Amino acid sequence: MKALSKTRGSEGAEIVSAGVPRPGAREVLAKTLATSICGTDVHIFEWDRWASSRIKPPLIIGHEFSAEVVDIGSDVTKVQVGDFVSAESHITCGQCLQCKISEPHLCQSVQIRGVDVDGCFAEFSKINEDSIWKNIKSMSPEVASAQEPFGTAVHAVTQANVDGKKVAIFGCGPIGASVASLCKALGALQIIAVDVADYRLGLAKLMGANATLNGKRVDPIREILDITDRVGVDTVFEISGAPVAMTQALEVARAGGEIFLVGISSKNVEVDFANKVIMKGIRIHGIFGRKIFETWRKTSELLNSGVIDLSKLITHRFKLEQFEEAFALMKSSRCGKIVMFP
Repeated sequence: MKALSKTRGSEGAEIVSAGVPRPGAREVLAKTLATSICGTDVHIFEWDRWASSRIKPPLIIGHEFSAEVVDIGSDVTKVQVGDFVSAESHITCGQCLQCKISEPHLCQSVQIRGVDVDGCFAEFSKINEDSIWKNIKSMSPEVASAQEPFGTAVHAVTQANVDGKKVAIFGCGPIGASVASLCKALGALQIIAVDVADYRLGLAKLMGANATLNGKRVDPIREILDITDRVGVDTVFEISGAPVAMTQALEVARAGGEIFLVGISSKNVEVDFANKVIMKGIRIHGIFGRKIFETWRKTSELLNSGVIDLSKLITHRFKLEQFEEAFALMKSSRCGKIVMFP
């Protein structure tokens, strides 16, 4: 089968011919319908410090996808041939404390599809049935492939309770723009989006932001404090992972406000905890992945009900063989969600 593989420890990837995987007793074989590119895939493609410390080539990359089940293992009971599925990328152990107390998204021994085991940028994938989410037939394969990153936004915003609140979002890629759409749908009073790319600020406005600020042209701290009469916002979502944005998030959160950290920084961030966190009574929440499968259920309901139109975030489509063009566009920040087809 055709697959996109990280074949060596350097920048780039290659289209390879790989064997079609054979499902084990509790696994299924699924034919890929659509995949979408994540920021994690870009880190792997670029072979940055994180990727070089984690990835062990050769590895088929990718973890966001939709597929049709074409074969099932002997002990599979929850899935049938012909089912239209997506899957949680975090493969959990089921045995650690977090798994046993219904927090498997924080599994101590988690493996990630396309990071620790072969991923979905291929014509076929094998999936453990416990990782599978069955989609309704009317959902488009493109939207179904983007459910997982949208689910991270759902996890963050539903933890925040934004109804009637003023919100700032730092980082307006697909997850940040999704946060804007959810904040609007769930009753936020004001949604201020911050990024350094005008294209992505446009996405955030399209999805529901009231105000957009380009951090290269204006001081986001001054602007947000002016907009909020020097009080600050109730809730900040930091999606970018940029150290400067994390610092700005602490400045614009009002006393007693909350910050939800989603973006992962490539370097350590120095924080003035005494003045910016403790004395302001700020509550900081780390958001990792999705609650399995509570967030998937919420995500599916939001999409299937029409409350959120995720198709507006899908801006470009490529064949798998066009991956170099797709990754270059992803790095340019002049795109929303990019979908690739095998």
